[in-house]
Amino acid sequence: MKKIILTAAILLSSLTVKIASAQISLSINIGSQPEWGPVGYDHADYYYLPDIDSYYDINAHQYVYFDNNVWVHGAVLPPRFGSYDVYHSYKVVVNERTPWVRNDVYKRKYASYRGRHDQAVIRDSHDEKYRNHYVERKTVRRVDVVKHKSKGDNHGHDGHKDQGHDHRD
Repeated sequence: MKKIILTAAILLSSLTVKIASAQISLSINIGSQPEWGPVGYDHADYYYLPDIDSYYDINAHQYVYFDNNVWVHGAVLPPRFGSYDVYHSYKVVVNERTPWVRNDVYKRKYASYRGRHDQAVIRDSHDEKYRNHYVERKTVRRVDVVKHKSKGDNHGHDGHKDQGHDHRD
């Protein structure tokens, strides 16, 4: 009898663990985040940009800003934000479907972040999880290739007559 109860308990617990593990959902979009995004977030849907009271949609790679009484989605910011620097401004991660609908809440809540320039960005991090964003800058030597001509031949290797110009590829 004890064996049956123990077997039943083990069977039920293994089914419970299997059901529980099937319900775990993990969403990581580190590779989708722009290199100017803040470090420390495995997932982010939007960045709220308090300096310009706008958003950046990470998955669509678009800015969302208020223009002529409507929220506009665009790949670039309009000219009025010309001096805005995404690398040196503060970004607030927002994981809400359409945060601009509650913009008054975000504007009030993060007003104190306007003008802050102390946030570390993905581009400057050497953390292994940002390796898709980190590009090692290597020194590249430039080598000039000079066409060689045989005596009396004034045609370059491309078959065109060389008019005496120092032509380099």
